[in-house]
Amino acid sequence: MQEYKAFKSGKVREMYDIGDSIVMVATDRISAFDHILKNKIRTKGAVLTQLSRFWFDFTKDIVPNHLISVDNNDMPEFFRQPEFIGNSMKCKKLTMLPMECIVRGYITGSGWESYRKTGEICGIKLPEGLKESQKLPEPIFTPSTKAEIGDHDENISVEQGANLMERLYPGHGREYAEKLKKYTLAIYKKCADYALTRGIIIADTKFEFGLDEKGNIVLGDEMITPDCSRFWPLKGYEAGKSQPSYDKQFVRDWLTENPASDYCLPDEIIDKTIEKYHEAYELLTGGKFEA
Repeated sequence: MQEYKAFKSGKVREMYDIGDSIVMVATDRISAFDHILKNKIRTKGAVLTQLSRFWFDFTKDIVPNHLISVDNNDMPEFFRQPEFIGNSMKCKKLTMLPMECIVRGYITGSGWESYRKTGEICGIKLPEGLKESQKLPEPIFTPSTKAEIGDHDENISVEQGANLMERLYPGHGREYAEKLKKYTLAIYKKCADYALTRGIIIADTKFEFGLDEKGNIVLGDEMITPDCSRFWPLKGYEAGKSQPSYDKQFVRDWLTENPASDYCLPDEIIDKTIEKYHEAYELLTGGKFEA
């Protein structure tokens, strides 16, 4: 059996080159505040992979994506070992674009803090009098730079994002930036509307895109998972306060309340996080999560 070594290791993912394609493995690691925590969240990688597969299929009419298969039998024998079952995606090779495409449908998190200070989020002027967690009149596109491990992503304006892309892809960068904005908003609107029918508010999320060998924009990475999104229960939602969540905001909140934790979670927080991830998966897909 041929063995493979990851050519790239991110905060929660390992990337393997298998020749004509790659295998992206979502680990059980979890990150918060740009730190990889010392604990692992059991089955988290499988939840991220299977939920991403669901969304990639749901949105393929809007923009093509990089997913080829989540069936380990479609991958080299090395990836049929137990540690790769359920958490691995065979994907097309892309040249990833250096901009995280964040979309916000509700005002929360860093966006709420920015609004309180300036009335704006990433240079976008918003109406006066908005409350914490309130739905925005229209979803807004607020890109950021993509940081290396240990560094912080930096929020940028749409114009700064267009300038960044134009520097890297002269003559095409602004066109790419405009398409990224269009795709991001279209995907979010379709998925957020669907999620409401399943009892979940997608408050915000992020997407990453790349270019294929023909220069076409393709959706990559993961998609609308508890790791890259804020999921709130629709039942009991009320603007003017923070919301309970199905995502890793639960972990962030615990870390904020326990600054001496040294990024190490107690067992009960791990178990509760696993429970929330599974519940989100089952509500959104309508199927039972099988590890």
